[in-house]
Amino acid sequence: MTTTEMKQTTPAPASTRLNFAKAAPKAFRAVIGLDAAAREGLDPTLVELVQIRSSHLNHCAYCLHMHTSDARKAGESEERLHMVAVWKEAAHFFTEKEQAALALTDAVTLIADGGLPDDVYARASAHFDDKELAQLLALIFTINTWNRIALATAKTAGEDERVS
Repeated sequence: MTTTEMKQTTPAPASTRLNFAKAAPKAFRAVIGLDAAAREGLDPTLVELVQIRSSHLNHCAYCLHMHTSDARKAGESEERLHMVAVWKEAAHFFTEKEQAALALTDAVTLIADGGLPDDVYARASAHFDDKELAQLLALIFTINTWNRIALATAKTAGEDERVS
């Protein structure tokens, strides 16, 4: 591929996309509120694993970078971070509860591909009480929303705007 051809197929820089937080501040604050509410009562390690997995499935480099960085800061091992993408094949790296949450994350994130199978729901409900399960579902809904915001507005991985 020539340089000219590469320029023609290269996506526009993120700066040409709108800043969602500035353009729709009320909606943005509502997602922040949902995110904060969803995390309540959930293990912070589990929260990061779910956010990382959903970001893998949605191909959201911005959120994947953010949540792997957050997980490292919280003490998560590199070994487990590398295994999230292949958690089914590397299940022994994760607790039964984490596996149930990751399975639920897969099903809800990819819900259009086959719904939420009863066995996945039953597995999750065996490890989480109703309140925790509702919180976990809200977390999955929220990270999917953040992934879509980041992808639609072409956020750049490594540019964590939370620090500003």
